[in-house]
Amino acid sequence: MRNFLSIIFVASLLITAPLSFDLNAQAGTQKNQNDDMKQKYRKARVLQTSTAKKITKVVEALERVNEEGKEDPDWVTVRAILNELLVNKDELKSYDRSVMWNYWGYVYFSDEDYDRAMYAYEQLLQEPEATIPLRTASLFTVAQLYMVKGNFKKGIDYILRWMNEVEKITAQSYSLLATAYYQIDDFIKARDSMLEAVRLAEEVEEYRPKENWYVLLAACYAELLDAKKMTKQESLEKRLEIYEILVNYYPKKQYFLQLGGVYSQMDREIDYMITLKAAYMKDLLDKESEYMALAQLLLLNKNPYWAAQVIVDGQEKQVLVKDEETEKEELKPVVKDTFKNLKVLADSWRMAQEIDKAIPVLEQAAKLAKDGETFILLGNLYLFEDRLDDAIVAIQNGIKKGGLKKTSQAHLVLGQAFFELQNFDDAKKYFRMAARDDDKRIKKTANSWIKYSENEEIRVRNLQLRREFIEQNS
Repeated sequence: MRNFLSIIFVASLLITAPLSFDLNAQAGTQKNQNDDMKQKYRKARVLQTSTAKKITKVVEALERVNEEGKEDPDWVTVRAILNELLVNKDELKSYDRSVMWNYWGYVYFSDEDYDRAMYAYEQLLQEPEATIPLRTASLFTVAQLYMVKGNFKKGIDYILRWMNEVEKITAQSYSLLATAYYQIDDFIKARDSMLEAVRLAEEVEEYRPKENWYVLLAACYAELLDAKKMTKQESLEKRLEIYEILVNYYPKKQYFLQLGGVYSQMDREIDYMITLKAAYMKDLLDKESEYMALAQLLLLNKNPYWAAQVIVDGQEKQVLVKDEETEKEELKPVVKDTFKNLKVLADSWRMAQEIDKAIPVLEQAAKLAKDGETFILLGNLYLFEDRLDDAIVAIQNGIKKGGLKKTSQAHLVLGQAFFELQNFDDAKKYFRMAARDDDKRIKKTANSWIKYSENEEIRVRNLQLRREFIEQNS
């Protein structure tokens, strides 16, 4: 999480850094609290005539466009003019020097020469006649540059100075401050600053707070839990609020999973299931573990048909997977046909009373199983469907494969299959094998089946004799 936030943070700084030649940049919403600053610095001044002419040429060079109408700044001219001003800087008035340093700062910033950009802006800040717009724009830019360089404490100092000098403080600036506090592990100030950023955006500036603001807030609450500054319940409740907002405003996969994770930690299993299912319905899931987690939750909450459908969809969905040896990418199903996955799918179809769908899946699973239990279950399903010959083969395969929890139970089922085929000799053989078990319940059941088989054998033989007698005398 920390690395992710750092990458987002630096990228946002480079994107949102103010264009330093805009002398009206960084107006805000909070009253200036420093009356001395108001008296010392003016909102506007006038350049000397000679300086003004050169600055006009600098602006024209920066605003140059090519034949296609695209921006094409004439950096050579810009640097040449600014160098003339720099050579004669001691002859310039303080305000003129501040304007010159402002443009140097912009040039260096554009070249991504951040050290020189900071130097230029800091020189500007030392000029006693620098105007308020120039000072505040420079303070904010220097704050950002220090943060880009990883000097977050220095960046915080500058942004607090900026806040003390501007008439209005923006939500964006509080979010910047929050991110800096987070980077120095001051999670309380980071949280408070970001909460203020969210408040200003919603209530004053009237726009939706940015996605990464909520992400950082959630991270703060997680860190405060780790630092034992919040209880687990408090942290989970705060993160729950944030992830519900993120899912609503920015419906990305990671937010659904994070929201589901919070529900899981709060033992809100139904909500966890609903959240995962919502991500599934939006086709956001792309990992086997995600599909199987949802299927298991649906099974636990007595939705076996949906559980089966989720797994089937995962089997049908394909994603690009890179082969580690060849480094080639190929399409592979998200949910693979492993024994574990097939067993869950078969159980889901079976619990949904879709036996015709469960049987072929269970046939696949039985071949992959390490023991014979799955063959026994398959045999029971065959028996349920009156596929007696298939049931016998499956159960015999299960006994042969071994590793059964109750071999006597398998003998009992096998005997029942032979009984249904009226193969009483084999039926009694397997019932007798089952009766050897020490389990009194199985022994009693097996013995009952032996007696029942003997009686049924006599009844069937008598019926056959009677049928033959009738045929002979008709």
